Amino acid sequence: MNFKDKNIILTGASSGIGNEILKKLSVYDANVIAVGRNVEKIKNFGDYVIPYSCDVSNKEEMDKLFEYAITTLGHVDIFIANAGFAYCEEMLEPDWGHIEAIFKTNVISPIYAFEKMKKLNMGKEYHVAITCSAVSKVPLPGYSLYCSTKSAVDGFGRVHNYEIRDKGRLSLIYPIATSTNFFKRAGDKAPVPWPVQAPDKVAESIIKGIEKNKKSIYPSKAYAVTLGLNRILPFLYPIYARIQAKKFIKWIETKS
Repeated sequence: MNFKDKNIILTGASSGIGNEILKKLSVYDANVIAVGRNVEKIKNFGDYVIPYSCDVSNKEEMDKLFEYAITTLGHVDIFIANAGFAYCEEMLEPDWGHIEAIFKTNVISPIYAFEKMKKLNMGKEYHVAITCSAVSKVPLPGYSLYCSTKSAVDGFGRVHNYEIRDKGRLSLIYPIATSTNFFKRAGDKAPVPWPVQAPDKVAESIIKGIEKNKKSIYPSKAYAVTLGLNRILPFLYPIYARIQAKKFIKWIETKS
């Protein structure tokens, strides 16, 4: 879908990949509702950007976001569900709220946004893009809850793309580790998986992928290649996981 003159909602817009997407959208004559918890970080992007504070893990706030978008813009053509977070941790104690929090933000919210877009755009074209992550397919020790949320989104998208019968498009985005503060927020000096990609390159791939109506968007060509290689050589990802597991265990021991 072409971005020109489109109305867009972008979550996770205040930092990282989302902030880079926002920069790249500035070349289009598009209206963007830039969603984040810290909207004071969303600035200097011109009149086309409308900062909006929202906790995307809360259903009522998501409903208000869509109500605001319809009241302000009239309709929404594109929804980019980029908000998400991770824990890097050793799971020791049962904690229902801890699990629920990450699933609300990473899984329930983007799927709910897709359902809202589908309902609002009956008979019209629309596009939803969800940041899924390479770890939906590659095991990353230390991030089991985060990986499970991304696997859930991956499963939803892959199946639902066979079910879509309207004019909607659903894209799943699979970035590798990105050089942002994402992993710093996941845990104090948490191990960062290798390789690492620049956020502006990821954002550029996302923009191009949506424009080309791709169902799967791979910002890293190397990762796309390994997906095929691992089918032929299924020991590749387990070797990678063991290497990352050693890093994680060393990190745990330094914190003890």
